[in-house]
Amino acid sequence: MFLRTLSGRFLILTAIFVMLAEVLIFVPSVARFRQDYLMLRLERAQIASLALLAADMIDEDVERELLQTAGVYNVVLARNQVRELMLSSPIPAPISATYDLRDPGPWVLIRDAIHRLVTPENHIIRVVGVPVQRAGKLIEVTMDSAPLRMAMIGYGLRILALSAVISMITAVLLFFAVRQLMVRPIKRVVEAMKTYSEAPEDARRIIVPRAGVRELREAEEALQSMQRQLTGALLQKARLAQLGSAVAKVSHDLRNILTTAQLFADRMERSEDPDVKRSAPKLLGSISRAVSLCESTLAFGKADEPPPTLDRIPLAGVVDDVVESERLALEGTEIRLHSAVPAGMVVRADPEQLFRILSNLVRNARQALAAHGGAGEIVISADEDDNDWKIEVADTGPGLPEKAREHLFQPFQGAARKGGHGLGLAIAAELVRGHGGRLELLSTGPTGTRFAVCLPKAVVLVDEAAE
Repeated sequence: MFLRTLSGRFLILTAIFVMLAEVLIFVPSVARFRQDYLMLRLERAQIASLALLAADMIDEDVERELLQTAGVYNVVLARNQVRELMLSSPIPAPISATYDLRDPGPWVLIRDAIHRLVTPENHIIRVVGVPVQRAGKLIEVTMDSAPLRMAMIGYGLRILALSAVISMITAVLLFFAVRQLMVRPIKRVVEAMKTYSEAPEDARRIIVPRAGVRELREAEEALQSMQRQLTGALLQKARLAQLGSAVAKVSHDLRNILTTAQLFADRMERSEDPDVKRSAPKLLGSISRAVSLCESTLAFGKADEPPPTLDRIPLAGVVDDVVESERLALEGTEIRLHSAVPAGMVVRADPEQLFRILSNLVRNARQALAAHGGAGEIVISADEDDNDWKIEVADTGPGLPEKAREHLFQPFQGAARKGGHGLGLAIAAELVRGHGGRLELLSTGPTGTRFAVCLPKAVVLVDEAAE
């Protein structure tokens, strides 16, 4: 569980990285230790040879003791252009390698150190160097390699142990530093988000930025801005929901009242009184518009609009139903409505919702033609390509005004005629989006208006949509 926390993982990673850095330092350190070890042997050998020069003559026991103290088999000193064997003893084996310490490069030292570490056998090696205090031009000794390797291993183990201690201390210090500077502020942000999610409408739960780290401070400020916007949106949504509920109730009751008034107005229209005959059509028109507004508001305000039940259906059947439903409204007018849909075309859609979409488009076109002069033509046609089915509703009306084009498909703003409310297009566009398609205005102008309902042929699978 500890390793799943940010602090725990940071602790482990810090220890690993410090150990890795120490390992990278380990090889040059061991190479340096080997060089110092050999240089010390050269100095001891030089001191032993100086003892011989001071005494002129020494016995074999003293010479053997000097060589053992220096840790070498023999000593050669070059002075005044002469190489002189200062101290000597029997060498147990041939010399296997010679190392020159007079001007070694770093890579040479590292290479020789690694080779010595990985070679466990004891060999006789020759070491060449420069005498200290300019006591000659060259000093050369022969010695065993096993003591050198054991000394290098001991030094390496001490370095590794020290590295482990340093890495653990560093990791612990960084652990507490990160926990104090980063983890605690992050936990505070998380707790603020949890607290806010319990009651997002409560403005007291909005986070107050307090982090000292600039990045965390920016995160808290961004979260604060988002929470304020969300709280305002939720409050506005609550008010709109209450307003929508009230409007729906008022519209429902008002529709019932207006329906009763419409029945009385129908009776008034049959009156023989000339004044009543003149007033009755205006009264009926006003009541009809009010009833239409109530019905559209109720339809648009439905929050439980079911998702479409998609199935492959013949398009001509749905279009014929739309034409039949509009036939009564077209009686006594010079508006012609006909279908140009291919008889065999099959689309994938919800038949009920597709009927509502086309009905809204046809009704808008009919009302626009009636307001313009009561004559014209409405045509429902269809076509398809590899990607979409396209259903067009075209009329020969005056076209959409500029204001309607600016707020197209927006409820209560995109009305194309005086007294309209723009709900028909908004409802139609919402239903088309539910099919995964789009409702487009192809063209509008003095020669007419063309809308297109584009329904996609592609089927989106759940697995593909999740990618």
